[in-house]
Amino acid sequence: MKEVLEELERRRAKARLGGGEKRIEAQHARGKLTARERIDLLLDDDSFEEYDTFVEHRCTDFDMGKTKFPGDGVVVGSGTINGRLVYVFSQDFTVFGGSLSETHANKILKIMDMAMKTGAPVIGLNDSGGARIQEGVAALGGYADVFQQNVLASGVIPQISMIMGPCAGGAVYSPAMTDFIFMVEDTSYMFVTGPDVVKTVTNEVVTQEELGGAITHTTKSGVADKSFENDVVALAELRRFFDFLPLNNREQAPKRPSFDSAERVEMSLDTVVPSNPNKPYDMHEVIEKLVDEGDFFELKPNHAQNIITGLARMDGAPVGIIANQPMVLAGCLDINSSKKAARFVRFCDCFNIPIITLVDVPGFLPGTAQEYGGIIKHGAKLLFAYGEATVPKITVITRKAYGGAYDVMASKHLRGDLNYAWPSAEIAVMGAKGAVEILYRKDRDDPDKLAEHTKRYEDLFANPFVAAQRGFLDEVILPHNTRKRIIRGLKMLENKTLSNPWKKHDNIPL
Repeated sequence: MKEVLEELERRRAKARLGGGEKRIEAQHARGKLTARERIDLLLDDDSFEEYDTFVEHRCTDFDMGKTKFPGDGVVVGSGTINGRLVYVFSQDFTVFGGSLSETHANKILKIMDMAMKTGAPVIGLNDSGGARIQEGVAALGGYADVFQQNVLASGVIPQISMIMGPCAGGAVYSPAMTDFIFMVEDTSYMFVTGPDVVKTVTNEVVTQEELGGAITHTTKSGVADKSFENDVVALAELRRFFDFLPLNNREQAPKRPSFDSAERVEMSLDTVVPSNPNKPYDMHEVIEKLVDEGDFFELKPNHAQNIITGLARMDGAPVGIIANQPMVLAGCLDINSSKKAARFVRFCDCFNIPIITLVDVPGFLPGTAQEYGGIIKHGAKLLFAYGEATVPKITVITRKAYGGAYDVMASKHLRGDLNYAWPSAEIAVMGAKGAVEILYRKDRDDPDKLAEHTKRYEDLFANPFVAAQRGFLDEVILPHNTRKRIIRGLKMLENKTLSNPWKKHDNIPL
């Protein structure tokens, strides 16, 4: 028996070495951790249960039968993060560059299937050169099988991708179908076709970093939700992020003890909105003063900055926050901000996370670029997402809510549960200046009359009371009481039930 146990330990030691000491050293030299080191940092101590440790590829072409490594380039298993179950796969770049083979794919599929059965999230730590060329269509089939499982798991269990190395070609589509994508600066990149192919086809000269690095995808494309400076920080932040999420679509997100009183009054909010309606203020300040202990995990912070999305806690319970940002484009909605917010609203609705919306929006961004880019359809995505959502929805209008953008931002008409406004709120079809120029064209050349008309319009609409009189607002509240009112509302809505008409699925305007 002793010999058998020694053989098991010998085989496990070989599996733990992956592609060998030299390749591990090369991985470290690039500033990257190994697949197993990443799992150790992500999961609770001594919680990882590995599966398929000794699986090897079955390819014999191109002399592949002579080169085999136990595990075949991916470490899979289950563990816990702060005591809660999670399934993880971590691709091992030291083994065939982390390339995906048929057996590599089957290992990923196994834990995804287990995750669906047990109702627990899946986290993928991606570090792969793509499909294993030597296996041809078998590797491509493996990718397609993973894609199909991503689709079936969508909206059932949270799926998170952490890109920690290369992710190219067909490999990018599995992360693209997960709920969140995070990247590591300088060591990770994503693209469908690499710089060499781009140069051959379009004659553009571009580096890997410019084409698909973390900066590109967190600012320009919006493909990634956030990036981190290195592997250690990335995994620590991923642990923090995981704590906001429920395990599956049938559970509530975990409530954590908070030292921040639910009855806290924040007097500084009474003066946060400038008296000049055209002067910006930072909506981040409002968010941080409302949420528990100022702890806000912002998503896509560098993309479409005219809208803010992220997760926080109110009285210990996770909430999703969507807020217009007056500091950027005056808080106007445009194509990118509509897509960013719509995606986030739908995630929150999938996983029973209440939505708090802070509104200061002068309308949709005008211009040919927006119209030619399809702002009509893209703006409709956000409208559709809010209208479809059945989770508790609480809206606070801090200042402007003009035109169609008022409707879109979780208005009472889109089944908002509690719609509040600060006394500084202005709810109208458009701003006074634009409205007066349309209503009183004949007086355009008379500044005195225009000023008189403008004042009359402002007296009528530059306040929240017309909307309140019609019941479109539930209450006009004092800014310093906002946190207290939101938390009371969330408690009242804890057992809310609302369902949409039966359908196979909806047809969101894509």
